[in-house]
Amino acid sequence: MGFAEQRFNVNLSILFTELPLLERPAAAAAAGFTAVELWWPWVDTATPEQSELDALKQAIEDAGVQLTGLNFYAGRLPGPDRGALSVPGEESERFRANIDVAAGFAASLGCKALNALYGNRIEGVDPAEQDALALENLVLAARAADRIGAILLVEALNQPESPLYPLVSAPAAVGVVDRVNEATGLGNAKFLMDLYHLSMNGEDLPQVIDRYADRTGHVQIADNPGRGAPGTGTLPLEELLGRLKKAGYEGWVGLEYKPGDRPSAEAFGWLPHEARAAR
Repeated sequence: MGFAEQRFNVNLSILFTELPLLERPAAAAAAGFTAVELWWPWVDTATPEQSELDALKQAIEDAGVQLTGLNFYAGRLPGPDRGALSVPGEESERFRANIDVAAGFAASLGCKALNALYGNRIEGVDPAEQDALALENLVLAARAADRIGAILLVEALNQPESPLYPLVSAPAAVGVVDRVNEATGLGNAKFLMDLYHLSMNGEDLPQVIDRYADRTGHVQIADNPGRGAPGTGTLPLEELLGRLKKAGYEGWVGLEYKPGDRPSAEAFGWLPHEARAAR
């Protein structure tokens, strides 16, 4: 069981970034992919003008690709921020203002997965206060996702690259998933299993897969070291994805890796062209 057995999408916030945002969906389609995902594309605002939302929607539709995943507003990403929902004050307010905007945009394109990055610890703020705020905001996000028939994703990042982010293990992220589902009763919060981040944390990936595959709503990959394409590092990604498949995971696998010093279109040589289109 290899890469050809998976359903891949391309993350247009880390691949094809040498192109303007509105040209990236067509570039992914030209490379043979039929599905894409995005971080929140408007770093400076949680509530962009409707014309900007419409232009991106049109670009995705014109390219003939499916939007399968979208992040809620997460602050400056890429950059120093790792989400907004646990950050008191203006950032939390921006996240709340974004919830219906992001859910509405996702619904307009049939996107069924919304990722809510937790946010960094803030100096001088009680972590318990941040966690209580996070749960409030995640409950709101889960309810908004449920209204459009979508799941809410909670992601673990890695401690070396995100030292202020509190969810740096699979158990930590799944614990938040459980608390959200308990609070809402909806059961639509799921774990986002990013194999690169978990490997950077030194976790036992086969064990994580065996333990949490049934709680996982989305998977993302990059090789380690380097966060490059599969085959540029030492992670046995083909084997790990095969294990996930055998454990019952049938969802998308997001390609969230850096293309290196080459155009993004040249960073997919590891994946046969006929395996790129969703099946």
